[in-house]
Order: sequence, then C-alpha cells, then structure tokens
Amino acid sequence: MAFITKKHLSRRMFLQGAGVTIALPFLESMMPAATPLQKTAAVGKTRFGAIYFPHGATMYKWTPEGEGTNFEFSEILQPLKPFRDQLTIISDMSHPQAYGGGSATSNHTRSAAAFLSGANAKIGPQAYLGITIDQLAAQKIGQDTAMPSLEMGIEDPSLSCGDGLSCAYRDTISWQSPTSPLPMQNNPQIIFERLFGDGSTDALRRARREQSLSLLDSVMGEVNALNKKISASDRSRVEQYLNDVREIERRIEKVGQQLSPDLKVPPAPTAVPRDFEEHIKLMFDLWVLAWQADITRITSLLMAKELSNSTYPKSGIRDAFHILSHHSNLRENMDKFAVLNRYHAGVFTYLLEKLKNTPDGDGTLLDHSIVLYGSAMSDGNQHNHAPLPVLLAGGASGRVKGGRHIRNPKDTTMSNLLLAILHKLNIEADHFGDSTGVMEI
Repeated sequence: MAFITKKHLSRRMFLQGAGVTIALPFLESMMPAATPLQKTAAVGKTRFGAIYFPHGATMYKWTPEGEGTNFEFSEILQPLKPFRDQLTIISDMSHPQAYGGGSATSNHTRSAAAFLSGANAKIGPQAYLGITIDQLAAQKIGQDTAMPSLEMGIEDPSLSCGDGLSCAYRDTISWQSPTSPLPMQNNPQIIFERLFGDGSTDALRRARREQSLSLLDSVMGEVNALNKKISASDRSRVEQYLNDVREIERRIEKVGQQLSPDLKVPPAPTAVPRDFEEHIKLMFDLWVLAWQADITRITSLLMAKELSNSTYPKSGIRDAFHILSHHSNLRENMDKFAVLNRYHAGVFTYLLEKLKNTPDGDGTLLDHSIVLYGSAMSDGNQHNHAPLPVLLAGGASGRVKGGRHIRNPKDTTMSNLLLAILHKLNIEADHFGDSTGVMEI
C-alpha cells in the first residue's frame, strides 16, 4: 500500500490482496494537509449514467400536468416524487433516427440503437451505427479512472433479430464507434470481480467460495494500517464502504448457492439472479460502488431489451411486457401497461436513494451526476418515437437545476438533449447525432 508524502493519501490509492484490488472512496485524508486546498470543500467529479427501458409508456399517464417548477407528478412518475428537487422531466422529445422501413420488429430494434446515438441502424451483415454519448464521455473523462465505462444489462443476448438488422442494435445501448457495440454484462458476479478482482483464475475464485472467504479477507492488514493514518470520520466512511462491498459479495454468493452442487462449473461465473428486483438492485449497488470508489464515472444499463416478454409479478401484472405494450388502444390494457411503467419507475428509485445517501466531496453522488432514464419508443402499440418518456436525475455538480418539467416544441429531436448532456459534462461538441441545436436543461 503506497502513501505519498506531505501526510495525505493518494486519490489513486488501492487496497491490494491476493487476487484483489479495491479502490477507496474519496476521503478527507486525500486532501493535502496545511494548504488552502485542504480548507476548501472537496468537489466531486461529475458522473453520467443512462438507463433504457423498452416498449415506451402509457404517455397520458407519464406526462405531468403543468410545466416549469409548477407541475404535478403523473400517475406513472409518482414513485419519484421524493426526488422532485433532483428531477428534470422532459416532454415532446422525438427520435427520428429510430424510424426505418421494414416490420414493427425493426422499429423496436432501431429504438434501442438510437437512444444514446441519435443514429439510424443500418441493415447489413455488419452492424453500423454511431458512437453513443456515454462512450464519447468515456473518451473524454473516462480516461482518468480504472475503467472508462461500465455497461450493464439484465437479460441474456438475443439469438435472432430479423429484418437484416444485427442483434447488437437490440442487445446494447453503448457503442464505442460505429462498428464497435459494447456488450451489456448481466452477471453481477463478473461485474463484481471486474471492479474488485485483478485477474485471479476461475479455480482461485471457486476455492475462495468453497472456503467461505471474502475478497476483503486478504486486505484487512492494509485496512488496519490505513485506519492508523486517517481521521475518525474517514475510518467510518471506509468501514461503511467495505461493509457495502461485503454485503454485495454475500448476496452474490447466495445466488450462487442456489445452483445445483452437481452442476459443472463453466469457465465464467454463473450467478445471475432469477428475480428481476434482486437482480437489478444488485446491479444498482455495484453501479454506486463503482462511482463511489471512482473506478468509473460512466455507466449504462439496459433494464430490458426491446421485444422482451419478461414478466414482473411483483408489479401485480402478470402479462408479458412486450405483449402488453400492444394494447390495441383498449383502456384496460393501457392502464395495465401503465402499472408496469410505474413499477419500473419505482425500481429506479432504489438507485436514486443510494446515490442520494452516498457522500461525495461537498455533496452526494446524486448531486454530482446526471442519470438519463427513458425510452426511444413512445407508444408500443403504434411503434412510434414521439413524444418520448424521458427524464434526468441529478444535479450535475450544480449545472442542472431540478424540480422542473420542461416542454419542448413538438418533435424536438432527442439528440439536442444528448448534446446538452455532453455540455453539462464539460465536453465540448457542436453537434451530436441528428441534433439541430442544444436544448436548455
């Protein structure tokens, strides 16, 4: 464990053990001692996250009444009410590049592709789209962290997609370049070991699990040495952070224990929860830890894929997701679909609560982030792409004022919003996707 002189810790300090490298959250002890900087409140780095849900929403139950600061939460967005001051709800967005010839299936596939790119998915044997804003941000601000970006998913990759469109358009929302889609990892154990492991073999991982050893066991000596050099408040912060790491590890182990002991262990770990809520909350916890430890500042998550027929019994609705989005304009079906939309919004609040309760410099992770939540599909029955269900959460380090409902001119391209997000991340760009200007947020 390396310390630098002048009695403060390196911001790039890690705890290292056998097969383990654990970054630390920001600590007071990382501020240089006896300098003006130490007397200045530490300012957190701005992070960006994006969450995509498919099939659109029941828009008349999504869109708030009123605008500006004088608005009322809609039925679907009611679960988000406690976060009003950190929310910017954006109406009348459109994604023209999500349209295309072919069947309704192609409109679904192009939706996920266009969400963060503002580009139209090309037909052909090789996928061709455009860089997404998360990856542009990763190029600009992600090089200061161990991982430029983190891509997460909930469902398995598609086996076939049809209409001459690559499954990559549906399976990811993150593109490093027009021809480089990034896979969305849906196994929390693999993500955990990417964040906190340093290349230990599958055999070592299995042995550690069989001996009921924690990743933290091999770094406790360094933790004890660290505690002698930091303040009481920093010791408390480190303890809470490591407790969070251990709790996530325990939950992942519990999932693994549900597998049959006779099951042949494959090359990659297999610990994907069967329950949607358990799964996505694990992903959200990993997301927060990755940001807290400054392992990455860019995260994207695919809540479900377009055309997903997952079911969500805890919502009280047992109909399959995609099938229910084809409501045939029947009020009963539209209302049931709205219940699913509200359920997903409620699940999203788990992430917001974690970000809000995690200190970061002079504020919290939610204060210092922009999280885009939405879909590039409007009405799943019509397969149209305007108006879109879209909102932002977080303060972007003071650059975004929440508590607002913004109405745009009808059919404003969402690329104008994507360009605005880049600017709030201090990334200079004159144009993005099919932008026609910069939206004021």
